[in-house]
Amino acid sequence: MGGINPAGRTSGHQAFRRTVLDALPADQQRQTLEGLAALMQLVEHSEKGWHDRTGQPVDSPAQSLREQVLNHTLVRRNEDPKFLDPGLPANRQASLQLAEPLRFTLRRRQLPDSLPDTWQVRELDAREVEVTVPAGVFEALLPDAQIPKVRAAAQLPSGFDPASLYRSVHHPRGLSMAVFGASDCLGASGFSWETLRQTLNPDHIAVYAGNSIGQLDDSGWGGLMKSLVSGQRATSKQMPLGYGQMPADFLNAYVLGSVGGTGAVLGACASFLYNLRLGIEDIRAGRRRVVMVGTADAPITPEIIEGFRAMGALADDASLKALDALELLTDADYQRASRPFARNCGFTMAEASQFVLLMDDALALETGADILGAVPEVFVNADGFKRSISAPGIGNYLTLGKAAALTRDILGEKGLRERTFLHAHGTSTPKNRTTESHVLDEIARANGISNWPVAAIKSFIGHSQGSAAGDQMASALGSFAHGLLPGIPTLDAVADDVYADRLRFSQTTMAFKADASFINAKGFGGNNATGVVLSPDVTEQLLLQRHGAAAISAWKARRETVRAEAVAYLAQADAGHYAPRYQFGEEVLEGPELDIHADRIHIPGYAQPVSLLSDNPFGRIDEESSQ
Repeated sequence: MGGINPAGRTSGHQAFRRTVLDALPADQQRQTLEGLAALMQLVEHSEKGWHDRTGQPVDSPAQSLREQVLNHTLVRRNEDPKFLDPGLPANRQASLQLAEPLRFTLRRRQLPDSLPDTWQVRELDAREVEVTVPAGVFEALLPDAQIPKVRAAAQLPSGFDPASLYRSVHHPRGLSMAVFGASDCLGASGFSWETLRQTLNPDHIAVYAGNSIGQLDDSGWGGLMKSLVSGQRATSKQMPLGYGQMPADFLNAYVLGSVGGTGAVLGACASFLYNLRLGIEDIRAGRRRVVMVGTADAPITPEIIEGFRAMGALADDASLKALDALELLTDADYQRASRPFARNCGFTMAEASQFVLLMDDALALETGADILGAVPEVFVNADGFKRSISAPGIGNYLTLGKAAALTRDILGEKGLRERTFLHAHGTSTPKNRTTESHVLDEIARANGISNWPVAAIKSFIGHSQGSAAGDQMASALGSFAHGLLPGIPTLDAVADDVYADRLRFSQTTMAFKADASFINAKGFGGNNATGVVLSPDVTEQLLLQRHGAAAISAWKARRETVRAEAVAYLAQADAGHYAPRYQFGEEVLEGPELDIHADRIHIPGYAQPVSLLSDNPFGRIDEESSQ
């Protein structure tokens, strides 16, 4: 796994450790804080020890920079300059009553293509003209700076800019995050991608990656859509780079060089699980052996935030003040903006990029993969008829019910009841706290569960839209590795309208040895998904049953080399040294370079050809009878 979110880097469980920091041993706390300080460009490590970016030595960054790291990660006051004084850049429509003619000069090329009939234009020279507007009504847009109504956000750690780590040129933020996330995933895997792909048929690789609403910052569709009304010029990159499936396209073209399967399913806040399901189905069907799955969402823009605020979905400043009877909001209040299952007023917008590398079990054993867990299934159901497109419905009862039934079949009744936990969608809206808690509580009742632990990590990292379930997946894998469940630190008390008879909420980190976790996602429009992820220990037991002790022993021996490579990568990353894979214009192939046969195509750079044969679902036509 790899990626980045407001808690830090996904690889090495850095982001997870940030959410359970106070429960970690002292050495892991120190390592986490140092790694985050390096990620935030505050320090860097070399042979001479820790030093700042000017080369000055820094003693004990985990102590000296602790408060700075803690205050500039997770949910906090929005640090984007657009959201600071003097305010959000905007325009206000105005009808000016001109008491007398208005005269002004401007460059000829700045004149509108379609001049108003009443304007009089006089040439001054080859470059400038004088315009006279008669007295009367003059329609104008006046520049404005609006005070942001929503200042809480869950941005990536301050100082971290994925676009600065490779040769990005006007890349939307989401795509820069995708390049970093996928590269982090490959580095942490311990594999050389070139070596791994040589063992595979090129068609046995796939990438399923996207996001929920495309690239809507100025370098993507956001800049394109407002270019005409803002007087800016559209660029040749804004249109193609704005598509929702572009993270997959970028990884194929510039990170992996893959010619295998590709695509993205957009399912609002369930998008990560939708793409995960594609990967699982491909591997189970034998179509692919390695699938990279992920999402990258960067929705913290003034327009997107205003859209969600207008829906009443966000924790805006006025609502936060009313919730706690405050006159002014402090930084500490913004850090408490996201309050799943407590008295709350809306979710907090976040950005994140999360990627996982899936393998079929035989290949994982053959290559010595360090197996973090297993995903037996992702269940997806719609809501049916609805009162409104954004209102929750009944589909989530079906997805979580199916997931619980499958887990019971794998772990048994006791395993389901005592050794599983829930990663709730937990958005922090009043509607979600009631409707999702009823889903969780009812499925617990149906399965005889009396005290089901619930994690709700949006209290730490906000709601990253299509990447939210990826955040939950990474956190669940962290829980397996550390035996800890993140608490809900903003949960002063469970709200009265939360169904919690059979659920276990905790404000603080809990020690818990889990065999499985349920990743629950609920998206606008009725996009419900629940994924089951099994712990490494359970996965190893299942592999032992299927492949035998000798295969497991050989896998563990091969795994040592892979783990050593991963440890080396993580050491470099924790020291602040990153080198994302980005191979623009390298190893580009054209049609004449292919070796084409009726049953196969050989691609330069791949040891194995692509087979052109496929199963015929119909059978052969009798040629004589068809004539």
